Amino acid sequence: MSTVPAELKYSQSHEWVQDNGDGTVTVGITDHAQEALGDLVFVELPEIGRKVAMEEACAVVESVKAASDIYSPLAGEVTEVNAELVDAPETINQDPYAAGWIFKLRLADAGQLDALMDAAAYTAVADEH
Repeated sequence: MSTVPAELKYSQSHEWVQDNGDGTVTVGITDHAQEALGDLVFVELPEIGRKVAMEEACAVVESVKAASDIYSPLAGEVTEVNAELVDAPETINQDPYAAGWIFKLRLADAGQLDALMDAAAYTAVADEH
């Protein structure tokens, strides 16, 4: 059973978003997504300063099974990346909601947060897959 923290927001493409309360968010992939991918062996991070559109592919994770794009759940500018994932991509498997975060984003429009799903809605979507 996948973990779905109630305090986070979620996208249809299985990213989680934590509102940092300062106009920025932290983004990663959900427990459900990392379980589906299997053991991660490579992470390609977005460039700091990159401007991304909502739902734009901006990072890649590769597992022993497949490569998968990571989509920005919101529009904004990448302000920080989790460089530790380059040498330790398995961190996402071990701790997807804390140490396994992927990037931070300064939001172009904080109102977009309202378009994301809460934990209950995401759980329903994840259960369908």
